[in-house]
Amino acid sequence: MPHNNYLYQTRDIKFAVKEWLDMEKLLSCDAYKDYYGIDDFDGFIDVSFKICRDVLCPANKDADEIGMKFVGGDEHAVVSPDSFKAVYNTVCEAGLGPQFANRSEEGRMPLSWYAPILEMQSGASPAIVMFWCLTAGATTVIQNNASEELKERFLPKMFSGEWGGTMGLTEPGAGSDVGAVATKCFPTDTPGLYKIKGQKCFITSGDHDLAENIIHLVLAKTPDGKPGTAGINCLIVPKFWVNEDGSVGAWNDVTSTGIEHKMGIHGSSTLSLSFGENDNCYGWMIGDGPVDGRGKGMAQMFQMMNEERLNTGTFALGCIASAYYAALDYCKIRVQSPKFTDPKGPSVRIIEHEDVRRMLMFQKSITEACRALLYQTYFWQDLSHDATDPAEKKHYDDLTAINIPLCKAYVSDMAWVSIEQAIQCHGGYGFIEEYAPASLARDCKIYSLWEGTNFMHAQDFTGRKSTMRDGEPMKQWLAIIADFIAENKSPEFAPEFAMMEDSFAAYQEIIALVEDWRANKPQNRQLFGTRVLHAASMIICGKLMLDQALLAAKKLAELGEDHFDANFYKGKIATARFYVLNVVPGVFGTLKAMKAADTSAIDCPEDALM
Repeated sequence: MPHNNYLYQTRDIKFAVKEWLDMEKLLSCDAYKDYYGIDDFDGFIDVSFKICRDVLCPANKDADEIGMKFVGGDEHAVVSPDSFKAVYNTVCEAGLGPQFANRSEEGRMPLSWYAPILEMQSGASPAIVMFWCLTAGATTVIQNNASEELKERFLPKMFSGEWGGTMGLTEPGAGSDVGAVATKCFPTDTPGLYKIKGQKCFITSGDHDLAENIIHLVLAKTPDGKPGTAGINCLIVPKFWVNEDGSVGAWNDVTSTGIEHKMGIHGSSTLSLSFGENDNCYGWMIGDGPVDGRGKGMAQMFQMMNEERLNTGTFALGCIASAYYAALDYCKIRVQSPKFTDPKGPSVRIIEHEDVRRMLMFQKSITEACRALLYQTYFWQDLSHDATDPAEKKHYDDLTAINIPLCKAYVSDMAWVSIEQAIQCHGGYGFIEEYAPASLARDCKIYSLWEGTNFMHAQDFTGRKSTMRDGEPMKQWLAIIADFIAENKSPEFAPEFAMMEDSFAAYQEIIALVEDWRANKPQNRQLFGTRVLHAASMIICGKLMLDQALLAAKKLAELGEDHFDANFYKGKIATARFYVLNVVPGVFGTLKAMKAADTSAIDCPEDALM
């Protein structure tokens, strides 16, 4: 499948949003009730599909093969392929770029409607989508924390896409250990204005020629800043200075020093940046300045990071789905070998071979399970913002917080696994760059590393998220799964509910072990953290898939076998069965390994690892 052949399908997306999620509940909220009906979703998705197919995907070949080029110089150091300009302008003009980030605008779209658009864009070009997504994230921090004056100065042109935005956390000597940042900010005679000095690396969309200006959010410490994350501040540092009237002024001494040569997403400009090489870089403090060396930068930046963690899972989902659709298309036309049940018969399409069917169903189930997990979480996030009852808002905010590490880490881990299966379906052709899964495999690996490596999210899930407010939110999260199993058992899905019942019981044993280790064997919690996160993800995804299967069975019974949508609903049922009976049992292996509590990984002498 050539790079520029966009095979994405939208039927499951529309099923999840329009039929499965309780969209009537959300659209009855004040933020949406005067603007949208459920069928309006189709228009956004259909336009997004056409832009992805006709504009974004064709440019992905340039993204992978040409990529972003570093040409040096102070002001215009990075050049994009010519095709990128049309993509960027088309997406922004269609309102499908950073405009979604404006959460104070009347008639804004629900985030659970934006998620499918983001997914499809990532599936069309994992690299190019970054140019507006980082801008959207940066606007979140400014919207929520900056003064009205700074909002008016920076947000309008960031929302329109005229200006880009970045998140400047990582430094050469401080990767995931954000508290070790060495970049400094020095107060000036102008209140709120600071001189900036320091270096950042791995800054996505750190420089490019698609926008007139780039607005960096930079983490830095004052000279008297407290050690660790407590001393961090967040500042708005534009590439070109922005005057009080909003006009663009002189270069602000922000220098691109190099572009990373990456394994994938070559069309995303991931840069090293130097601030203040000429002692002439300035930025505005976001919010109140530090007090006694304590800043608010990490709390502010986490608002963007949590948003980006959900987005990262969605980017991974786009790659998973694109690779699956490419594999499915290939397997339907590739003819090789007779059927196992008819060894002397003619060669058949490989989709008729048993193991190919297994690989395709695995990919389909991962695609739809991850989609359900992400869409459910975006839906909860919408309600946490837009529900009228404060207690209800808090409930959905808690559920969102618990799901975010699963959405980020499980989905991005499964992207690598699922896309490998798409390559396998192609046989030797899957190893050739002409076919889509090759570049998608290279592109998708970054998602398990971005926004905190996935083990950090396992620590978060088994640590903060499990214990916040004495574990009450986690109890509510578990009760949703337990109640679903108890209340929905049906003869039609007896094996699936039996599997969910047994696996949920096993997961409760896993939780008990984690709690015991928290006090008595803390290193064990580290050793098994990633596996616990995966087990939790399998449990919640199993619940969501079975919930969708019940709805699909109901719809199929109403419509009948002859309806044009009958095969779609049959596919939903089969996919849920496969996920619950083939993927969810992984929980039992994790429990057994945890009971064995093997510590050879840490007991083994370092020299013996040779």
